[in-house]
Amino acid sequence: MNFHAQIADSAAEAARVAAGITDDQLTGPTPCPDYDTRTLINHWVAYTGLGMELRARKEPHPADLGERDFTAEPGWAAAYARQLDRAADAWADPAAWEGELDMGGMAMPAKDIAGMLFMELLLHGWDVAKATGQEFRADEKSGALLLAVVREQAEMFRQYKGFAEPVEPPAGATDFETAVALSGRDPYWAA
Repeated sequence: MNFHAQIADSAAEAARVAAGITDDQLTGPTPCPDYDTRTLINHWVAYTGLGMELRARKEPHPADLGERDFTAEPGWAAAYARQLDRAADAWADPAAWEGELDMGGMAMPAKDIAGMLFMELLLHGWDVAKATGQEFRADEKSGALLLAVVREQAEMFRQYKGFAEPVEPPAGATDFETAVALSGRDPYWAA
């Protein structure tokens, strides 16, 4: 299944959230207790920007990708928006969805990698939005896809401490809100 349209829509929303971040918000807390806002943004930018493009092209990540401080660069949010466009364009290529990719010595189908990156884009997008007093919006198709990916990947992510234990979703929760809760995030978290 190719979900390029949901990647492109969610990338545009991530770019919108990034553009709304101010420098004075970078030291604040986030829903991810081990990360301040700057650290979380750098992780988000690294793996959903350049990292997502490189995965689509089946190219390796630079060795220092996870160590860069993107927020220290002038115009980082605009640069991230441009990188998100390139990443979404890379996943528009049907070849991106074929074959397998190396994930730390383990081969995984490209579509599963795309699902994990999509999950990172939305969940960390939600985290960053919450940390900076914004809302992260996902349409119904993206919310339903995110919920399916979270349900499929939750146990593995919990084993690697990427997710906390699930939280009860709010009454009448959308698929997106349910996915947030099932990933161990408190839907009511506020900075």
